[in-house]
Amino acid sequence: MGIMERFVDVLKSYLNPEDVGKSNPKKEGFIDPDQAEAYNELNDFLGGGSSKERDNFDERIRTKNRRNESPPFSSPEEIPKAVKQDFAELGLAPGASSEECKRAYKHLLKIHHPDRHAGHPENMRKATEKSARINAAFDRIEQWRQSKNRG
Repeated sequence: MGIMERFVDVLKSYLNPEDVGKSNPKKEGFIDPDQAEAYNELNDFLGGGSSKERDNFDERIRTKNRRNESPPFSSPEEIPKAVKQDFAELGLAPGASSEECKRAYKHLLKIHHPDRHAGHPENMRKATEKSARINAAFDRIEQWRQSKNRG
């Protein structure tokens, strides 16, 4: 099926909802099988499924990303204990790649940024402390990586 045919099928599914699924009733309302699969996966993730299903989805994404990246260090024993704690602060396994660290760092800062809690002084104080710990952990990991690459 060419891209234009797929586009036309998707457009038809939006314009004629009563005709949706007649050509392929197994796809739960979408003519395009990829669109049906993506919609079902998104629906499960956003609340149609249980929290266990959402956790499984997150783990599948993390596993997929891990398969694409080779581990930067041969064994966790060569990672200092303080740096292992910094990885844990970011919610990562010791020795996670730079890309994973950066992704986790940005994600955690979005959640714990003090400006998000500006209306509540106590929450803002906690968010400030947490974001300081996140920043410090990320900086120590990056410094350790740089010193490891130089040596």
